[in-house]
Formats: sequence, C-alpha cells, structure tokens
Amino acid sequence: MKHFVLTLAALAAGTIDTAAAVQAAIARHDFHVTTEDGLRLCVRELHAAGGDQHAQPVILIHGARVPGIASFDLAVPDGSLAADLALRTGRPIYVMDARGYGCSQRPAEFEQPPEANRPAVHAHEVARDIAAVVAAVTQRSDTQQVALLGWATGGMWAAYYAAQHPERVGHLVTLNAIYGGSDRHPQLGPGSPNSDPGHPDRINPKIGAYARNDAGSLLPGWDRSIPIADKAAWRDPALVAAYQKAALDSDAQSSSQNPPAFRAPMGAIEDSFYQAGGRRLFDAASITARVLVIRCEHDFWSRPEDVQAFAHDAVRAASLRVVALEGATHYVHLDRPERGRDALLREVVAFLAE
Repeated sequence: MKHFVLTLAALAAGTIDTAAAVQAAIARHDFHVTTEDGLRLCVRELHAAGGDQHAQPVILIHGARVPGIASFDLAVPDGSLAADLALRTGRPIYVMDARGYGCSQRPAEFEQPPEANRPAVHAHEVARDIAAVVAAVTQRSDTQQVALLGWATGGMWAAYYAAQHPERVGHLVTLNAIYGGSDRHPQLGPGSPNSDPGHPDRINPKIGAYARNDAGSLLPGWDRSIPIADKAAWRDPALVAAYQKAALDSDAQSSSQNPPAFRAPMGAIEDSFYQAGGRRLFDAASITARVLVIRCEHDFWSRPEDVQAFAHDAVRAASLRVVALEGATHYVHLDRPERGRDALLREVVAFLAE
C-alpha cells in the first residue's frame, strides 16, 4: 500500500505531473464475459499500484449512446473517472459495455437496417449484462457484493439491477438518472419528437433498432447546458476531441459512413421515453444498498422530480444521500475539475468509504 499512498500524496501536493502519474499508477486489463443468454461483453479492469484487489469492486455503467471507455477512461487529463476512482479509493474499478455498445456483441437486429426492427436493447437485457459482469468481478476479487455507478441511463440500469438483486449491491450511485418522477419532460416524453403522432403517450413506431451518431451529434446538448459562452473554459477541447474519437472508434462500422458514425441501440431511448412520461420500470423500494443519488443543476436528462420520487420510494436502502451539484452539467465527470468534476469525485469517494 506504500506506493499507493505516496502517489496520492504527490498528486495532492502537486509535485508530479497529474496526467502522467495517473497513467503510470494504473494497470489496465481487458477481458470478456458471457451473459446467461449467450452474448459476449467487453469489460476493462483498472487498479492502482498498491491498491486492494480484494476490496469491494466498483462497476461503471455508461449511458444511452456512448459506450464505457469513451465515457469513463479517456487517455487525456481529467478524462478517466475510472482511473481517478482507482487512485483515490484503492478499489478495483471495472468499465463495462452493455450489449450493442462498444466492443460488446451486437444483437441480431444490428445485422439489418435500423428501420427493419423496433428499438433494441432494453433495461431488462442490460440487467442480464450487469449480472454477468457482477459474477465475474466478485469472483476475481473474492467478494460477495459490488458497488455500481451509473451515468444517465446507466444510472437507471444500475438501479434496475440493484432492485432485482439487492443482495449483490453494497453501494449504488446514480448520476443524473431518470426514475419516472414526472409525466413532463422537455425533450423525451409524450409530446416530444419521439412520440407517435397518433398516440402521443407512445413512442413513435418509426424509431428503429439503432441509430447512427456522428461526432458532431455528441455536442449540442452539452453546449446548451454549459451556462457560459466560452465552452473551452468549461471543458477541455482536447478531452472533447478524445471523447468524439473514442465514440467513433467503438464501432468498427463507423468509417463506412460519411461522415463517420457509430451505432447505438434505441431501446434505452424507448425505456427513457416511458419514464419521462411518469412510468417506472422498477421499484426502488427493493433496493437495500447504501445509495447516493446525484443530480447536476444544469442536467437536461433527469429532473428534480426523479430524485424526489426515488428518495421517496427507496425505503429499504441501508442509507440514502441526495446531492445536488450546483452549476454542474450532465457531463460533469468530463468537465473541468473546477466545474463540478472535483466535487463529484469527493462525493463518490467519501460515499464508497462508508
């Protein structure tokens, strides 16, 4: 543990280059797991030199569009939430790709044009994916429980799994996640562009199994949520470029499009559409983990009502803490440290130490 402690001390004192230290102090290992229904998933393990490989592992779960590595482990300063958590907690950190995302196996619907099938990859299927990763990482660490941290739709997926398998989750962090707390949403639910024109409370049947996303499509929502004109003062342009590149590189078919575009399943959008309309896909009352619910002030995905509803329902949680990150955006873990990222890390690290 001595090397781990010295590294943290040097980072805190500013006596070494932070980005170089993070890379040097972290070991990475990529492997695969197979789900109960036979799909092959990609997982990345990160652990800090001197960390405790038998500590409760932490699994990071991406959101609806961009897969795990692009979301949580970019090789630029302040681009790897996974590495920072490994350094600050000493725990093994795992980044997974759900089916249909990144280098994980894509469902059969992806072999056809998107319009040939209804939206693919829903919450109950991602729960199977999480179950497969949980089984693998608890075996590797010889532990009985994991900690889950999910961003946006990943937060909903993590909580969904924690409600199904409460005995397997010791800590749960949801970051900007929807929970059916209101029947009004500015961009997702009934009456939005995703609605069926004939039945506004239903999703449009023309939405296909997956959608293609180019690099430019990743920025408008982020841009709008940053409350200053100078976006570079809020987020590092080098990180943005790395984020876009990693998202495109996550799909071998990206380069076949002009402009290049990666595929993302639309099942997450269908699930989110109904939660944005006030329906709940699971009951938080089944969760027994310690729970940290984080919502950012400038988040465009979740709503204050989602936090309130989740907190109301989570009556069996071992503990429950709700944090509102003032001034932060939906992409807080990718923003500059002073724009909420440092505050996020402090909250999560302190929570995991409970």
